[in-house]
Amino acid sequence: MAPPHLISHESLTITPDFLTADGFAPFGDVVACPLPANINQIPSLTELPKNSRIPAVANQNTALKYSAISKSEDNYERKGRKPATPQMTLFSCFPRKLRPDKGKNIFDVRILERHPYTTQSFLPMGLSSGDDAPSYFLVIVAPTLEGQTAPAKVKDEHGIEQDTVVQNPPDLKNIKAFVARGNQGVTYGAGTWHAPMVVLGTERVDFAVTQFANGIANDDCQEVTFEGGIVVEAQPAEPKLWSPRRERSRL
Repeated sequence: MAPPHLISHESLTITPDFLTADGFAPFGDVVACPLPANINQIPSLTELPKNSRIPAVANQNTALKYSAISKSEDNYERKGRKPATPQMTLFSCFPRKLRPDKGKNIFDVRILERHPYTTQSFLPMGLSSGDDAPSYFLVIVAPTLEGQTAPAKVKDEHGIEQDTVVQNPPDLKNIKAFVARGNQGVTYGAGTWHAPMVVLGTERVDFAVTQFANGIANDDCQEVTFEGGIVVEAQPAEPKLWSPRRERSRL
């Protein structure tokens, strides 16, 4: 059966922020190494940047171990669902096509999903974090309207449209978008509405993905669709104007 289609929503244009732990905190965790990129020999703990996580020295003094860098939640049994097991999968995400509009490239948001009982982590593999990286990715998230419902339409297996409601729908008025670099991963909090991964640029990005699942479709993933009207200004038409180093200085 197709996912429910929300009947109405307001139009909205989103300008993305660069991904930071504080900015993303209402939706989950940012997974990133706190060490500066130019540290290539193990430092003493007193030499580490102030206000950073304190690691443990490991592997015969050749590694620093940062523990509990992100949440990993399994709420299936607590919510009365069939027990789940930990899963690790690989997503190969290919660049999305953008729609040019008034000198900018636009990404149309048409679908959101959530995993109601589990966190989900996306960890990029082999993607450069520099300004010259061939690709980057957008993280698009929305708060949940807990305890509320939204009217929707759904087509059954015969293609007949029926009225339905979406429980705990996304708050589309407050949808957010973030630009992530190759040295950043994200963990979506359990139940957080988010768009399927959006890779932009010229090359695919491979992600290692971890979550819990019990094999029941509506327990593991819930989706909603909607018409156009919610767009992300993905990048200027001239990619060289979209510089993480330049934009980061404004945060």
